[in-house]
Amino acid sequence: MSVNLYLLGREYDKMLKKRRVIMLRQLQKLGKAMQLPVAVLPICGILMGLGYALAPGVMGVPDAPTSGIAYLIGFFLIKAGGAIIDNMPILFAVSVGVGLSQDGDGVGGMAGLVSWLMMTGLLNPAVVVNIAPSMCVAGSVNEVAFSKIANPFIGILAGVIGAICYNKFKNTKLPDFLSFFSGKRCVAIITGMVSILVSAVMLFAWPVVFSALVSLGNGILKLDVVGVGIYTFLNRLLISFGLHHALNNVFWFDTIGIGDLTAYWAGLTEGGVMANGNTVNWSVGMYMSGFFPCMMFGVLGGALAIVKNAKPNKRKVTMGIMLSAALSAFMCGVTEPFEFAFMFLAFPLYIAYALLCGIFASITVALGFRAGFCFSAGATDLVFSSFLPAANKTWLIIPLGIAAFVVFFLVFNFAIPKWDLKTPGREDDQEGETKIELANNDFTAMAQIILEGLGGKENLASLDYCITRVRTEVKDPLLVNEGKIKSSGAAGIFRPNKTIVQVIIGPKVQFVYDEIKKMV
Repeated sequence: MSVNLYLLGREYDKMLKKRRVIMLRQLQKLGKAMQLPVAVLPICGILMGLGYALAPGVMGVPDAPTSGIAYLIGFFLIKAGGAIIDNMPILFAVSVGVGLSQDGDGVGGMAGLVSWLMMTGLLNPAVVVNIAPSMCVAGSVNEVAFSKIANPFIGILAGVIGAICYNKFKNTKLPDFLSFFSGKRCVAIITGMVSILVSAVMLFAWPVVFSALVSLGNGILKLDVVGVGIYTFLNRLLISFGLHHALNNVFWFDTIGIGDLTAYWAGLTEGGVMANGNTVNWSVGMYMSGFFPCMMFGVLGGALAIVKNAKPNKRKVTMGIMLSAALSAFMCGVTEPFEFAFMFLAFPLYIAYALLCGIFASITVALGFRAGFCFSAGATDLVFSSFLPAANKTWLIIPLGIAAFVVFFLVFNFAIPKWDLKTPGREDDQEGETKIELANNDFTAMAQIILEGLGGKENLASLDYCITRVRTEVKDPLLVNEGKIKSSGAAGIFRPNKTIVQVIIGPKVQFVYDEIKKMV
């Protein structure tokens, strides 16, 4: 009896370990998939920063010109950058759909887009008010909740739904009279049906989530400077799911009567709002000011720490990614290129980053620094908001910025090697593989030999590739012939467990993968 229980316990532990490995692998794939659209954000942020500098009238800066050649050029640049930034949720839906598909097929991306269109269409306020009037008309908070349904969280959810449907139903065989809809053609149809069910759940769940965040905002309001830090921490933490919009609507706009952003640009310096029967006053700008040191200087410090801790053979590439992201954050406060580069692959570091932002926000507001923004907390908004009545001690950005740069750098530089975090440039499957010279450049022949060494196409459970490796999962590990695989000219083999076989190819991995894919 005890022996059986022991064996049962061992099998259970193995099962849990396998599930953890699968979950970690999926999270890594999700992180890489979300980096695809984020890669274009730095140039968008730079375009918008230049645009606002040329056309401050777009932000509503008093007495700023709203015509002329400079205004037109600036307006054009703002719209060019905004075309991508404003549609990030859609890009997430497509990229996650492709990235989580087992073979990276574009049908997964299309399925993600179908899911996105279905959910945002069904949960649109104009539709909700007819389907379930009480959900949308009962209160202004619900109405705002559904008006913000087109957010990154829904984009990521849509991509996940699309990928799951693709992986599950891509090989579906239907009766002959429906054969046209067999295989990949049925994926979008099933995705649409699943998205309808998910939308029905979200019809009730989304207002609850949104309302909970609004209630949290009411509680934060009473905590004054400490509340600013809590709000900023939650803002950065929730940005990974797009839920920060709920808190932003509480503090920046007039959801519950605060409207820090609108009050700032209206020329006010003090405001008051009713909360639980009592009037709570706040200093206008306090829920925006704390972002400036972090976005302009803290991000730069964190980015340099990531570059410093990148592997030597990836440092130049990492520097290009991180410094462009830091420039985007400094100029116009677009921090997503920096944040999405590591939030899913090194989430403990992202929590530390959010905490630092919260701490610096409290300190900034407590010292009396006040500034505002129309777009985000970058240098452009800082300059033009400094002429408004609520602006105060804007010169403090220099000492606060230096402090943020140093602290962010030190914390990142300590945490990354201490916890062995896989920030950009530290991924396991890149070490020593970027300068690989293959012994064979006949990719078709290589693919044929590798496939034979893996036990043939019948032995493959999954096939994928990363930056330098063909990743496979085999059904019977005893059929794998490592000597055969190495004879193809591959640089090496890595086997993290019995069924996972990774063939190291190098930067030309896609060509080998494509040939293997044709054969299977």
